[in-house]
Amino acid sequence: MRRLFFIAILAGCVCIAEAREFRCTVQINYRQLEGSGFEFLDDLKEEIEDYFNNNNWTEDRFEPHELIECSLQVIFQENITLTSFRTQLILNSTRPIYGTMAKTPLLQINDSEWSFGYSQGSPLIFEIERFDALTTVLDYYAYLMLGYDYDSFSEFGGEEHFQTAKRIQQLGVASNAVGWGTIDVSGRASIVDQMTSPRMRPLRQVYFQYHIEALDLFTTDQDTARIKVLEILQTMYELYEDQSRQYVFDIFFGTKNLELVGIFEDSQERTQAYDLLADADPSRLSTYESLLE
Repeated sequence: MRRLFFIAILAGCVCIAEAREFRCTVQINYRQLEGSGFEFLDDLKEEIEDYFNNNNWTEDRFEPHELIECSLQVIFQENITLTSFRTQLILNSTRPIYGTMAKTPLLQINDSEWSFGYSQGSPLIFEIERFDALTTVLDYYAYLMLGYDYDSFSEFGGEEHFQTAKRIQQLGVASNAVGWGTIDVSGRASIVDQMTSPRMRPLRQVYFQYHIEALDLFTTDQDTARIKVLEILQTMYELYEDQSRQYVFDIFFGTKNLELVGIFEDSQERTQAYDLLADADPSRLSTYESLLE
């Protein structure tokens, strides 16, 4: 499975040390709030970091170098009451690139519809079967990150975690809380719907092929890696043509567009890559035009 595979390609660790799944850092920004006395929100930084880094999210054991590195920025936009807030969440997760010290961005989310209550000294309780406006969102994104991460190491390896995220999403939808509506095709609730849809299985295969069959081989065989990425971009274009554009396509290209430019710049394949990227992701045409310079 995902961890066993990664252990094998990292030159054969015989024993696996027990560790958590995440190495997460959090930033809290409440400068936009009206009034004063919100310094207690600084405590939320450590609370959320502890929530991600010290809970057991899976039954797998992770080496320190395997931990999923992620960052969360919580921007408080409005205080509805002294302890109730409307916020924006910016989330990023990365994955190591085999054979290098570099990391590749795996998931980037900007969620502007997160409202919750928090008062000083309130603990964050890890109980994913119970809806809570604060922790249920954290649970959802934790399993979403796990799903994307495991999919990048083995084909459909993240299925269990996407299904857990789906159950959490259904809990959120049933609550009628802010940000869990299913009408918004680019909203929080739509991501896991799309990633668990049979129609999106080719996209999930792309995550495995891109990382294992291309990016992880880039340092040893750039020509073969570039050819594989071109095949992947052709698949993305065909998916784009086959069905109405889905939010998960924007997530892929929003996360990977600069990296894709870096793969092909100064290469013989840069014009072919530009043509495919322009067709598969026309909204970022200005970014890809650098391949023609």
